[in-house]
Amino acid sequence: MFFISTALLAQTQPEDVALVSDDFQESYYESLMQKGMENYDKAIVSLEKCLKIQPENPVVYHELGKNYFFQKDYPNAEKAYIKATQLDSKNKWYLIDLYEVYYETKNYNEALLVVQKIVPFDKKYKEDLVSLYMYTQQFDKALVLMNELDETVGKTELRDNYRLEINSQTKNNVSNKGELEKAIENSPKNEENYISLIYLYTDNNQEDKAFQVAQKLEKNIPESEWAQVFLFKYHINENDGNGAAKSIERVFNGSKIDKKIKYRMYNEFLIFALKNPAFESQLNKVTAYFENDPEFDVHKEIGKFYYKKKSWDLAVKNLEKSFKNKNTDLETNIFLLASYEETNNYEGIVKVASELIDTFPNQPEYYFFAGKAASQLKNFKKANEILETGLDFVVENKELEIDFLNLLAEVSTALGNAKKSSEYLAKANNLKSKK
Repeated sequence: MFFISTALLAQTQPEDVALVSDDFQESYYESLMQKGMENYDKAIVSLEKCLKIQPENPVVYHELGKNYFFQKDYPNAEKAYIKATQLDSKNKWYLIDLYEVYYETKNYNEALLVVQKIVPFDKKYKEDLVSLYMYTQQFDKALVLMNELDETVGKTELRDNYRLEINSQTKNNVSNKGELEKAIENSPKNEENYISLIYLYTDNNQEDKAFQVAQKLEKNIPESEWAQVFLFKYHINENDGNGAAKSIERVFNGSKIDKKIKYRMYNEFLIFALKNPAFESQLNKVTAYFENDPEFDVHKEIGKFYYKKKSWDLAVKNLEKSFKNKNTDLETNIFLLASYEETNNYEGIVKVASELIDTFPNQPEYYFFAGKAASQLKNFKKANEILETGLDFVVENKELEIDFLNLLAEVSTALGNAKKSSEYLAKANNLKSKK
């Protein structure tokens, strides 16, 4: 048992107390004992005795607030904590407990004001401040603070979710944009503020303003890969192939942008190059970036690209690489088989289609290609066997069923079975009339 001044006591942990007289001491420790036994009413009575002796002691008001809080008597807890903070505004524990009352009662506006006072003492409460800005729909302030935290302590899933919520609710909110513009002026090296502002302008279909912000980002942070992501999109929209090529190469040579965004950029540039063949050399450069990427089948994409250009040899070259990598995608395999057909490589069709039938025995398209190729190679008996098997797997696809029946009719004729050929043709015509 010892005595320290009330002023010094107020700066210490909440359980430390100022003792001035035996009566005060006895009443105070009685309150602690009763609180420990959850006899909050008795604790409050003892603390009220303390207040008669020391009516301006913030520690007593703080303890009084605790006991009211444990009783869920939030109005009296609030009054006691407020009094404690008035008597000692620099003790963060008083503010934290007052914040807890407001949070418990969902009084977020008051909670926000209190947390703003806590933050100078404890920076960790900035995370709480973000949530309170969200609860009170002060999205502009939430966004700026989130950007600051992303930069200083790293990103979190919660903040990412808050951003999605902001983007869905504030497409036309001018104040958000104004707040971000101020933040950019105040902190021109904070990349997140530019990104948030670009998204807000984009969501509001203000592409020119978004482009201006991206240019400002590139100017103030020349190494920013995000600036190139946004500038790339603008160049594509403006049909500026040279600008798009420069931006995509800078992004692909960097390490900050997520691969999913790079995949999307690649596909956009692929479509652009399909319409603008002069940029195929730049396309080949960025294609090399994905050469050994297990998550992105670049040969599939480039193979489809050349197929649509009717560059069959280049289509086959890339689609074969995709197939050798055990690609199980139906669309890609159909592109490969169709490319073989365009180059009259029927042996290639038989080989690949047979492998696919072994792996995917219920997929009728592979039987159709195998049967057609066998027919072209004059192996009609084998073609008939393959096509009859494959026809059984055709379900709710009249176009494919008609193709099977017509091809079976041709094969039956080649085998000298005119009756069977007529039956297949009749079934095909019947399906056509129903269709």
